Amino acid sequence: MSNLHDIPIATRSGCDERPVLRERGQREVFCGLTGIVWLHRKLQDAFFLVVGSRTCAHLIQSAAGVMIFAEPRFGTAILTDRDLAGMADANDELDRLCVTLLERRPEIRTLFLVGSCPSEVIKLDLARAAERLNARLLPQVRVLNYSGSGIETTFTQGEDAALRTFVPLMPHTDARQLMVVGCLPDIVEDQFRRQFEQLGIADVVFLPGRRAADVPAIGPNTDLLPAQPFNGDTVRALVARGARLLRAPYPFGAEGTTAWLQAAARAWGVTPATFDAVTGPARARAETALARQRPLLAGRSLFMLPDSQLEPSLARFLQRELGMRLIEVGTPFLDRQMVSEELALLPDDIVLSEGQHLDRQLDRVRAARPDLTVCGLGLANPLEAEGLATKWSIELVFSPIHGYDQAGDLAELFARPFARRARLAV
Repeated sequence: MSNLHDIPIATRSGCDERPVLRERGQREVFCGLTGIVWLHRKLQDAFFLVVGSRTCAHLIQSAAGVMIFAEPRFGTAILTDRDLAGMADANDELDRLCVTLLERRPEIRTLFLVGSCPSEVIKLDLARAAERLNARLLPQVRVLNYSGSGIETTFTQGEDAALRTFVPLMPHTDARQLMVVGCLPDIVEDQFRRQFEQLGIADVVFLPGRRAADVPAIGPNTDLLPAQPFNGDTVRALVARGARLLRAPYPFGAEGTTAWLQAAARAWGVTPATFDAVTGPARARAETALARQRPLLAGRSLFMLPDSQLEPSLARFLQRELGMRLIEVGTPFLDRQMVSEELALLPDDIVLSEGQHLDRQLDRVRAARPDLTVCGLGLANPLEAEGLATKWSIELVFSPIHGYDQAGDLAELFARPFARRARLAV
């Protein structure tokens, strides 16, 4: 008897939307705990305490590469066999650990309790734990909670879940402002802030900012400009608070960055002449940087396995700006509200897939023999052993890739496998 979850379904949500191959089966992705790696670097006054197993602790330590000269702002409250068997009161122990941690780290102003697969399996109520700790620790420390479980999510949704916790805390404002949503490296945030100021858009806030304690206000005169396609739940929560969503491709490459900045410029009444004067030099530099990588990538075939939800945006960039030929673009979850502008720019002859049935997708990769396969860490080495060039998709989340000044670096990440093979060729 067949398993209904194993049957691929081609769906079409509307008469003007491309069909999507929906697959439900074995997946190969990291869990949402991985988001802590970049969130703890961004939020400089926050600590992320994972309530999970030793496996959770090993994952975070391995992914983060704990620094020698700085004490990290993340850790794991390890659930033992006694906790899992209900022989110990995990809530009492969690409270004790949190208080001890904050006594030792007085600089922490926000404590995130991060749920995991083990804590969810034993129904440990971290929302109630956060309420209990807030009654004890506010106003010195605010305690928030979110789920980083990988049971039904992909790893970038850990950021979405974390940012979503800020929305109920945001005060109301009627002031006109632009809110950029999505975790960006500080250097990229600074670049965008300068560009917005040069365009005459001075009232700009970023979510998240560099301090978790500095929660921005929101209201009906707030324009939202998402910087990451995987923050859909956060964006919908902000829209429910009255904000207006600006739709645009994401700022990857010269074309994407220009369209993204144009969305804000149109909303704020910036003239085309001013926009061209501000963005023209940076766009020219980006196009020059892309031209250096195009000879290695133009005409190469590309197969993207689902991993990060960046896939539609990066596929658009690679096809339109670097001339790569798309075979299949897979994404863990296709949030049409967040990527509608990207989908409109993709060619009609590609396979667009949502979800994963690992064996079937690997069969299609082997049949197509693409020049480059973008995939997770667990699949890269086996595919390389079969003679296929690969790119780790998780590297695209950890690296600064947004904006004009990073366009060349983004292209180089995809050109690197070909350059490496050329150097190693005998």
